[in-house]
Amino acid sequence: MQNESIKSLHEALQYSPDNVPLRLHLAELMLQEKMYPEAAGQFTETLNRSYGNTRAQLGLASCYYHQKKYSAAVIVYEQLRDHLPQDAMVLYIRCLIKENSLQQAAELYQKILVQSPGFKDEEIDQYLRLPSSSATHQDIDEEEEMLSQKYFMEKPRLKFEDVGGMKRVKDEISLKIIDPLKNPALYKAYGKKIGGGILLYGPPGCGKTFIAKATAGEIDAKFINIGLHDILDMWVGNSEKNLHEIFELARKNAPCVLFFDEVDAIGASRSDLRQSAMRHVINQFLAELDGVQTNNEGVLILAATNAPWSVDAAFRRPGRFDRIIFVEPPDAAAREEILQSLLKEKPTESIDTKKVAEQLNDFSGADIKALIDLAIEDKLREAMSLGTIQPITTKDLLKAGRTQKPTTLEWFASARNYALYANESGLYDEILRYLKIKK
Repeated sequence: MQNESIKSLHEALQYSPDNVPLRLHLAELMLQEKMYPEAAGQFTETLNRSYGNTRAQLGLASCYYHQKKYSAAVIVYEQLRDHLPQDAMVLYIRCLIKENSLQQAAELYQKILVQSPGFKDEEIDQYLRLPSSSATHQDIDEEEEMLSQKYFMEKPRLKFEDVGGMKRVKDEISLKIIDPLKNPALYKAYGKKIGGGILLYGPPGCGKTFIAKATAGEIDAKFINIGLHDILDMWVGNSEKNLHEIFELARKNAPCVLFFDEVDAIGASRSDLRQSAMRHVINQFLAELDGVQTNNEGVLILAATNAPWSVDAAFRRPGRFDRIIFVEPPDAAAREEILQSLLKEKPTESIDTKKVAEQLNDFSGADIKALIDLAIEDKLREAMSLGTIQPITTKDLLKAGRTQKPTTLEWFASARNYALYANESGLYDEILRYLKIKK
């Protein structure tokens, strides 16, 4: 019956192509019949004839969602964000989760829960650990619930396969926590615990935060990203209390990946500190890492820094951050993977990613993203002038590569001096290897 209606509406549109209500009705019938590409085409035609038509926009976004074109759906939903009905808001949140915009997804989901306390969506709940209502989460301890909201805890969907290159980093992390979870009896026989600390250092923009999230996704573990603002407090003693709360939350939710970004700001060398308050914070941090009064089993503590020489040496003792890994800029193969990943769902024209990648020595992942953004800006100017979408070409990326310079060079200029003149322990030998300098 529906197919007959669709056929009839098609025929009617042959005689009245500018009939917006008729075309919109056809598109919605196609959407109901799961004819997503055809429905998307009709919704687009409707918008060409009736710009800003809310029903057409909602239908188009729904088609994109069902076709797994999540970034395209997000763009449409963004335009209607303040006027979305609840069912569309749910699809919008799911798209944000697929795009790994978990913080934004959590904020929007929380708004739904405030407006509709009894609402629950299992697919969203699986990735966003938020209380749907007091009635449905009575079994959660009140204190833990407060901590979960204070320190945003998520379950990333990223896996190692989503991270280009970084094989050595992946191997170290696998040895430390992934393999023990898969082979607990074997590790127990050798007296090895699950968890521990790994310090990642290197130039900014090379994927230290990205690999930390992927670690949690690889083992289906919770992930807590901690910044300086989550710890420091103006009142004496509160910073130490915050640190203890963070570690307790991770222990209660093991296996859990606890990630400290810019750890040099929290764990600075005590000999350089004049304020005793920060020394107390560092001492508390060290005590939590040691797990003297508690058990850190199943908690993997990852930390990232661009300035490892500023981190207190006590953090590098066994049992704390006893694995220190240099995260270098991606090699040519990894740069090609990053290019392919970032260019997905963008209008392109048979790009030679290998050729482009070979021209981007010392570029970080963030530099490559900036390069693509630069090429897109040029294409947008061209598209707006011509009135049609212009595909990105190899030539465009090579041109942007000549303009965009790697930001890692400045970091290596400073790191080189530490590697040459403050490297008695051999900690920075990897920097010398990368720079091809012999001591």
